[in-house]
Amino acid sequence: MVDRVSYTEEAAELLRRLTEIHGPLMFHQSGGCCDGSSPMCYPDGEFKTGNADIQLGDLAVAGLARPISFWMSKNQYEYWKHTHLTVDVVKGRGSGFSVEAPEGVRFLIRSRLFSDQESEALGLL
Repeated sequence: MVDRVSYTEEAAELLRRLTEIHGPLMFHQSGGCCDGSSPMCYPDGEFKTGNADIQLGDLAVAGLARPISFWMSKNQYEYWKHTHLTVDVVKGRGSGFSVEAPEGVRFLIRSRLFSDQESEALGLL
């Protein structure tokens, strides 16, 4: 099985800390209106997803009881469907909407194109 989304260890450390503060979390990949294309992290269920969104996967972070769902709008997915996303964290203040904003860091997406083998396994070829 090919994962569409993963995370760095730095992101995992922050996610564990944020889960202690806010409870279970979720991500929605921003379309660019508020904070570029940064992934926005919310308490689980605070961002309402619907028929216009697709769940790319669940981040199973060691030390957390529940995985963190990762969502994106279907329209944006059409542009990104050939891309593996990695959630990372960098210093600097991001959007006030995302739970990491007061921490002086922000989540960031690093991406790469899927290999031919990954694309075939995902049914993209």
